[in-house]
Amino acid sequence: MTPPPDAKETPAMSVHLMREIDRLKRQILELCAMVEDQLQKAVEAYEKRDPALAAQVERQDVEVDHVEVDVEEECLKILALHQPVAIDLRFIIAVLKINSDLERIGDLAVNIAEQTAFLPPGQPVIPFEYTAMSGRAQSMLKKSLDALVNLDASLARQVCAADDEVDALYREAIAKAKTAIRANATNLDTALPALMVSRHLERVADHATNIAEDIIYMIDGHIVRHKTEMKWHA
Repeated sequence: MTPPPDAKETPAMSVHLMREIDRLKRQILELCAMVEDQLQKAVEAYEKRDPALAAQVERQDVEVDHVEVDVEEECLKILALHQPVAIDLRFIIAVLKINSDLERIGDLAVNIAEQTAFLPPGQPVIPFEYTAMSGRAQSMLKKSLDALVNLDASLARQVCAADDEVDALYREAIAKAKTAIRANATNLDTALPALMVSRHLERVADHATNIAEDIIYMIDGHIVRHKTEMKWHA
């Protein structure tokens, strides 16, 4: 039976809650590792024009979706049974949101891998800024996950600050795509997939930023969204 809202938590309940939270931590870290691997493979599949690797990324997404549902169900169960407060409550709320962002990054990895099928044979891949974007977006994701593991608000703020660099690279990619297509219409077939990959990487960076913002909330209890003029200064 769930205790009423004003009931005091007994030591036994507290121990059980700690076990549930430890299990939840393992689940979200498992999902982190899966999505990071999925994104790395997606970029590699596109760069190498590897349809087999691209198909592997798509198959991985099914498993990512399953784990995402499991994490959400675990969060809801803890909220219903234990009615956590303070840092425990913030942790569960943050995990719910991080869980969703990780699932979306998995979807974006699939979108990147799918662009492999649209590359015309015999023509070189036009990189534009996607290669630089790829490195930065993957670094942002890794740092956000490290910030989660180490509960490092300072590292999370670094991730948030890096998002502007990726946005700038995406704008450069658009400009270079326009120039390439105007110069030679045959560039269209390779320019469009590269531009789509750049767009997906820009969205990956956005989700990594969301994760970092949720980590800051979890650690400090401060909601930093929409406070662009002050949020990255510890």
